Amino acid sequence: MASHLGNLSTRALLSHRPNCTLTFLTRTRARNTNTALPTPLTHRKTMATEAPKKIEWLVVVPDFAGAHEKRLEVRPQHFANLGPSKDSGLIQMGGAVLNDPPTSSDPSTFSFAGSTLVLVAATRDEVKEILRQDIYAAKGVWDVENVSLFLGLLLLPLLPLPGSPARQR
Repeated sequence: MASHLGNLSTRALLSHRPNCTLTFLTRTRARNTNTALPTPLTHRKTMATEAPKKIEWLVVVPDFAGAHEKRLEVRPQHFANLGPSKDSGLIQMGGAVLNDPPTSSDPSTFSFAGSTLVLVAATRDEVKEILRQDIYAAKGVWDVENVSLFLGLLLLPLLPLPGSPARQR
């Protein structure tokens, strides 16, 4: 049966498998032979049409130069808008990145360099789109085009710490 598949295109193969987005094919060859055997195509792996898996991203987004006053101006609205993202699990954690250690608890004295977040998304593009929707990006505080993105595997929020009551069960 497989030998007649040799002349079919991938598109033709996929048309017979409507529930698949892509079918990977590989050629098989008999082992330990020196003869020129036909190499029929065989089904190897199928990817289902499910949504991409959401993963954790460590995000470091710099501020534009000279954005200090604008950051302080929109900061209350930025915090107010974070609630739904935090409650839904989209944003796992976040905070400011500073150039220097703070000398007081007054944010107007901070030397802001940008922000860092851990958020859950499927792709780099999705992360950037989430950032673009924040007021810091909309008002010219964040330089989203120069964001640094790293894939992460967070264990601390997911697993109880050794010696904690939840771990001793």
